[in-house]
Amino acid sequence: MYTHQVKPLPFGYDATPGISQQVNTWHHDTHYVGYVKKRNEIEEKLEKADRNQANANYSEYGELKRRETFNASGQILHELYWDMLGTGGARGKPQGRIAEKMIADFGSVEKWQEDFIACAKAALGWAILCYDPSDGRLHNYLVDYHNNGAVWGARPLLAIDVFEHAYYRDYGPERGKYVESYLNNVAWDKVDKAFQSAVKS
Repeated sequence: MYTHQVKPLPFGYDATPGISQQVNTWHHDTHYVGYVKKRNEIEEKLEKADRNQANANYSEYGELKRRETFNASGQILHELYWDMLGTGGARGKPQGRIAEKMIADFGSVEKWQEDFIACAKAALGWAILCYDPSDGRLHNYLVDYHNNGAVWGARPLLAIDVFEHAYYRDYGPERGKYVESYLNNVAWDKVDKAFQSAVKS
């Protein structure tokens, strides 16, 4: 317990054109690391929390449980955020079975992208491409906070962080330009592999 580990950035801090080295450094080394540390801290405190005092108004146990899911989801989503980015020739347009599924579920890859961008512009926190086994379709889910908006059982395949810390230094209020830069850095071979794994499981 309490041993959730910080994963290193899977590429150089300066390896994502359009997302600066400074932003990657702050985003990973401060924001993401903070979620991992707080997740460990909360799990340790939960061991000692008085469960007899739990109630829906306020209790230490209740507040720890609320922040537990916020920090755990923050860790997981940030790891996915970076895991699906690539360097060099790995970048490009959706390919493989994920592209075929986008066409089947959205009408075209372009229509999927249009919807994903709209979702990213509308969200407070995240836009997440998921495979939902409950209906066998791809969905772009809007998640305002790390733990608010998720759909049980859906497998996240691609997640873009649209909290201001992820882009404001580079783009100011021009969130759409940041979303475009993020999509230009996606390694679609990784997303396709994740999709095929989700379908099999």
